[in-house]
Amino acid sequence: MNKDSVCSLFDLTGKVAVVTGGSGILGRQFCAGLAESGAKVAVVDIQETQAQELARSISQKYNREAVGISCDVSQPESVNKMVASIIAEFGEINILHNNAAAKSDNLDAFFAPFEQYSLDQWRKIMSVNLDGIFLVAQAVGKQMILQGKGGSVIQTASIYGIRAPDQRIYEGSLYLERPINTPAVYSASKAGVIGLTQYLSTYWAKYGIRVNTLTPGGVESGQNAEFKRRYSNRVPLNRMGQSEEMVGALLYLASDASSYVTGQNIIVDGGLSAW
Repeated sequence: MNKDSVCSLFDLTGKVAVVTGGSGILGRQFCAGLAESGAKVAVVDIQETQAQELARSISQKYNREAVGISCDVSQPESVNKMVASIIAEFGEINILHNNAAAKSDNLDAFFAPFEQYSLDQWRKIMSVNLDGIFLVAQAVGKQMILQGKGGSVIQTASIYGIRAPDQRIYEGSLYLERPINTPAVYSASKAGVIGLTQYLSTYWAKYGIRVNTLTPGGVESGQNAEFKRRYSNRVPLNRMGQSEEMVGALLYLASDASSYVTGQNIIVDGGLSAW
């Protein structure tokens, strides 16, 4: 196999890619990477203005078709409307990056101790982090089956879906100037994503639809120096990740470079899970 043919495996020209949570810290990088690799991109986010602005920016920078679409992934009607809009715009869906995750509007409730955690807050996070993953996979998977061309589904989990957080790293740690932790609901929801991925990878294999998980480790995004120091000390590469460092794994899973890969969890964590 020559170099040109190897490189062509990563070419997404003509493919239609959907990214939920598309205007977030990681989502922005994922959308840009897919467009740079040739894909037409649907930037899907509950923040419609941000999604549309990012789509315009991507279209101008990479000379690719891109559209921003509002969607509340926790609501079936919103998800079905989103898929219909993408089909009306691009005609098909070949790649789904099921990436949306909840940003709580009540941080005190989100970061509350487990012993005092409210069921309402638990269900609110689960409605996006797990129910939303289910609803989007269901709607897009149904469309991929109708198309009869196979497809690639990538679902974002987290290092804390496969490892428990080390509570010691939160001593003196801040995110956007407030004390933080990783609540149990986040770990449970992300573990559920991995389980759903494995299930769907075998369930849809007969249709040529591959389903894999992308699991990022800790990514720098506003944590204070103390958190970064404590977290980095738990990582063999001795640092947190950068958002752009997650993109290569996504492009691998989205493209024909991973044509014989399904049901897998690609972990991009600087080696944290090896310890």
